Amino acid sequence: MSLNESQPISSALCLLAFLSTPFGLRDARAEEENKKRQPNVVFILADDLGWSDLGCYGADYHESPCIDNLAREGILFRSAYAMPVCSPTRAAILTGKHAARLHMTIWSEGSRSGPRNRKLLQANSNHDLALEEITIAERLQSAGYLTAMIGKWHLGDAEHYPETQGFDVNIGGTHWGAPQTFFWPYNGDQRFGGFRYVPGLHFGQPGEYLTDRLTDEAVRVIERAGDRPFFLYLAHHAPHTPIEAKEADINYFRHKPTANSIHQNPEYAAMIKSLDESVGRVMECLEKNGVADETIVVFASDNGGYIGQDPFEGQPLTITSNAPLRSGKGSLYEGGIRVPLIIRASGAIKGAQCTQPVMVTDLYTTILTLCGLENAESLDGINLTPVLFDPETPLEPRALFFHYPHYYPTTTPVGAIRMGDYKLLEYFEDDRLELYDLAADLGESNNLAATHADLADRLRLRLSDWRQKIDAQMPTPNPDFSSKVK
Repeated sequence: MSLNESQPISSALCLLAFLSTPFGLRDARAEEENKKRQPNVVFILADDLGWSDLGCYGADYHESPCIDNLAREGILFRSAYAMPVCSPTRAAILTGKHAARLHMTIWSEGSRSGPRNRKLLQANSNHDLALEEITIAERLQSAGYLTAMIGKWHLGDAEHYPETQGFDVNIGGTHWGAPQTFFWPYNGDQRFGGFRYVPGLHFGQPGEYLTDRLTDEAVRVIERAGDRPFFLYLAHHAPHTPIEAKEADINYFRHKPTANSIHQNPEYAAMIKSLDESVGRVMECLEKNGVADETIVVFASDNGGYIGQDPFEGQPLTITSNAPLRSGKGSLYEGGIRVPLIIRASGAIKGAQCTQPVMVTDLYTTILTLCGLENAESLDGINLTPVLFDPETPLEPRALFFHYPHYYPTTTPVGAIRMGDYKLLEYFEDDRLELYDLAADLGESNNLAATHADLADRLRLRLSDWRQKIDAQMPTPNPDFSSKVK
């Protein structure tokens, strides 16, 4: 019997079953089916992980088999963008709004004051994520989800902690951006000029490692969720400084040849190994609890890799390299803003890659859409769901904007726009323009601003219009600077 021939019989049987079922029971079953259709969400965010730090992105020394396997089970985005530093990206992910619109353009502590000996005074930046912002956690919490934040928060003081932004559970989340140490008891006052700790991680043991312990807590959330859908936001501190790892892992990489490797730091490689094992353990827990196929998994980094040396340890080795991308964390060159992004969802294409440019602001709309929530649109993001099921689906044409009106070792205050393959950087100290064709020059080595002046001017105007539209905060002239210049 053909499929078409069987349809009338099947339809009749379904109708008979429907009519013979009491309406109350039918409603209960429908409600139960709706619950089953609500997917869980696991969002794993790495801290300072560079675009080329993973095997699936071409790393030549680091090893990441579990994350590589996640990429084989989902979609790997090759042109995903974040903000150039941590707090702005975290705010953008949770709200679907650009950091410049939120007036959160530097990490929380950095918003308090900027350098006073430079040509410009840094722009104003909010220390806290405003309570009026509706986060993805609040949307999912109101839909019946158990919501848990494990790890790094870095979006404001105690009155703006995760519990105020839709999270039922907060383990480890504070206003600090990095731990004193990655080893239990995770506290001290040697590094940052004040005592720091990671709350909620009691009863550890000497030698316990922070990445492992945060994973333990994440696994407990999954196991304790029961039949309730859950949103797990596992925001690791790794591989942010301090560059500390388990000695056995460091020794493994010390003995691994590095003669022709772009990456050379065994301690940093060991931190990525622990991060990778965390992803593997989370996926194993989802499988063990029978919810892997109904769980959306997102893996990303908050900005490009940090290319300096550990300011406390003064290590002889540079922490990482973002090659073939230029520069790193803090800058608006590709090495500072292009990040790893992998999304795994039920029914999505497996093992595909998407080369179209996307932003972390897109994740808000995408996740809520996959969860079946209405009114999932965000001000600054688009829905990536069609790409998950067909990576060749063209996204709507748009410009991507970046704004960092602050100083960092890799940059002076700067804004940027990417439109198609062209990217313009506008430096605010001297109004310098840099224009690059990313399709032909991924490393941003050939400045086309002079030879393509008309295009540069058009992009600059569009960037300026965008800043005005969203009320982006700008740096101001330093009245004391001229007297200090010889």
